[in-house]
Amino acid sequence: MAAGDRKMNRWSRAALLAGAAICAIVSASTLPARAQAPDIQSMEPKIPDDAKLLLAANELIYNNDTEKVIARGAVQINYGGYKLVARQVEYNQNTGRLTAHGNIELIEPTGNRVYADEMDLSDDFANGFVNALRIETTDLTKLAATSGERVNGEEMILNHAVYTACTPCATNPTHRSLWQIKAERVVQNGRTKTIRLERARFEMFGRPIAYIPVLEVPDHTVKRKSGFLFPQFSYEQKLGLGITTPYYFAIAPDMDATLSPTVLTRQGFLVEGEFRKRFHNGQITLRAAGIDQWNPSVFTAGTSDRRDDFRGMVASEGRFRINPRWAFGWDVMAQTDNNFSRTYDLDGLEDRIHVNQIYLTGLGDRNVFDLRSFYFDVQDADPQDRLERKQAIAQTLDHEYIVPQPVLGGELSITTNITNVERDLADVYSVRGNERFRGLAGGTTRLTSEVEWRRQLIVPGGLVLTPLLAARGDIHRLDMSNPGPGYAGNYVDDNSTTRAMLTAGLEARYPILATTDYSTHLFEPIAQIYLRPDEDHAGGLPNEDAQSFVFDATNLFERDKFSGFDRIEGGSRANLGLRYTGTFDNGLRLRSIIGQSFHLGGVNSFATPDLVNAGANSGLETDSSDYVGMAGIDLPNGLSLAHSARLDKDDLSLRRADTSVRFDGARFETEITYTRIAAQPAYGLERDASEIQSAAAFKFEDYWSVFGSLTYDINSQSLSRNGIGFSYDDRDTVFSIVYEQTRDKSRTTANDWSIGARLMFRTLGDINVGDTTLTGFE
Repeated sequence: MAAGDRKMNRWSRAALLAGAAICAIVSASTLPARAQAPDIQSMEPKIPDDAKLLLAANELIYNNDTEKVIARGAVQINYGGYKLVARQVEYNQNTGRLTAHGNIELIEPTGNRVYADEMDLSDDFANGFVNALRIETTDLTKLAATSGERVNGEEMILNHAVYTACTPCATNPTHRSLWQIKAERVVQNGRTKTIRLERARFEMFGRPIAYIPVLEVPDHTVKRKSGFLFPQFSYEQKLGLGITTPYYFAIAPDMDATLSPTVLTRQGFLVEGEFRKRFHNGQITLRAAGIDQWNPSVFTAGTSDRRDDFRGMVASEGRFRINPRWAFGWDVMAQTDNNFSRTYDLDGLEDRIHVNQIYLTGLGDRNVFDLRSFYFDVQDADPQDRLERKQAIAQTLDHEYIVPQPVLGGELSITTNITNVERDLADVYSVRGNERFRGLAGGTTRLTSEVEWRRQLIVPGGLVLTPLLAARGDIHRLDMSNPGPGYAGNYVDDNSTTRAMLTAGLEARYPILATTDYSTHLFEPIAQIYLRPDEDHAGGLPNEDAQSFVFDATNLFERDKFSGFDRIEGGSRANLGLRYTGTFDNGLRLRSIIGQSFHLGGVNSFATPDLVNAGANSGLETDSSDYVGMAGIDLPNGLSLAHSARLDKDDLSLRRADTSVRFDGARFETEITYTRIAAQPAYGLERDASEIQSAAAFKFEDYWSVFGSLTYDINSQSLSRNGIGFSYDDRDTVFSIVYEQTRDKSRTTANDWSIGARLMFRTLGDINVGDTTLTGFE
């Protein structure tokens, strides 16, 4: 029945607010990692002003003598999104007490459910208690307590409380979480904003593994507070066991810091600190770390890891959003030697090459701007730091602009690139007695600007024609050392030079669609022709950004197949190929590309050696190129295969192949990749190279998995990397342990093997020992 009487409204509303008071108990029980609980000082639910209260019960009694209102039998109260169910609800207007009995259930608007057997509260909610309390939240955590009470309007107390997280319980009610926290008392103080656990213990598999007499932590209303964080653990072969106890400093609302001292059983005391400062449009981070090594002799003789006792680094990172379109930032690191951060596995700084950079970027509706400065910090164990001194210190500017309005019915774009390079030592290697130069000592600057116009036309019959015109010009500053007599190619030995290229091209595609009752097939023959003069100074200019070149199906139809700006594809060329895509109703998918490229006239840029002989043995150095193709198949059962290959144009022998097989199943997944590269003597690869990489994972029980990966060098018949691990993951508890071994012939790593482990409890925290990311797994 609808409730409209004043007294009725008062006690019914009190019942709902009392239920909300029960919800406040949740905040006292959820431990420091949780932040979803309601504010202890905001006891009243947020009820809309126009909310209507509905009450239903088998019996409703007004006792004017005792000033009591009693609802009995299947009591249901619905008010402002809150729902309360109980056997009996009684409100005493003389004492201001509200009581509820029997199978009490409260459902919040958020979906949290609170269960109890008995509830007794004052109507101002300053005091009260609840018996046999049980709470289930929407994020699948559970709390139970023999009783809960609110005292003096500021403290919530739970007696004999048990807390756990149980995500699998949503689909499997019989599942039991591996862990739980028990405490004699849990007290939340609304005035001091703290939660105190008294005589608490952490249990796994029903056995206590940690006991805490008293622990007081901030409650959920405190967003940041100084204090110790979860300890971290690590183990490396030459560092020993590491135990890190981070301490967090809440300096100001926009500023904080973390000090992370680590004790390493073989090397001593490592100190790492991080300072963070936020601004209205970005943030900066400052980091520093250092150690006075106890036992450097465990490192390989003749390495920088062994040379110095004291080692350290400083680093900074900044990111600022100038406005919605422009951003500015940096990422820089300096260290006492070239391998400290990698040896000690400092988070985010342990890569083989750390890229120091400063950048300014802009993004508009029709243009992109990117200005960067780079310094490449090569982290290896060479005391002379020769590889790093061979790296370029580079500044680049890239700008691309697309004219908003069509020009002659087509799209006009303008691309600009400026690159400046400075290098301390020449990066030289020898191929069959001939010197090759990845980079020359000294400096060079190149300004490139290119204009391209293209338009797509569809002629009757479905033929798609795309005419293209392009014009490019380069200006070079050359202040680099001469490669010397060991270089057999042409070299422009001037202080400056210019270069230009004009291109006229046409692409023709004829899509053919074939359908059956069960499938769709798209065949697309493609033909391209590009007319252009010879490349100016072919092979005679420094090549910094176009050294990596692989001819395959992915770049068959590119206008300029070189990967960067330093080389230009010159001479006239035609590209022919066929693209196919097939889709079947049962989920089967097919895809393939096959084709060949033809040099029609002029000087073939790929047959013209430069300082690194890019293009040599690429398959494009002859008038008719090698055949390139790729094919893939995706089966509905989770199996997929992909293969790409380059075949010799004369005898169809295999010049390069990449094959991968992947299977994704409910319990088993694996991927195997095979790569074979035929010898490229002119490019520096004297022998055939073949390698197999594999990774697999098998789920042998619910939540339990074993996984592993390996990399096998077929030519040397040896494992270059292998690892194995197993894990348990039920989303509330994650445990994994990984062993990985690397055979590093270049001696750039300090540790040959490592063990990593991780233990995570949802809503509580994460404990890591080393790195649990196994190579080969994403």
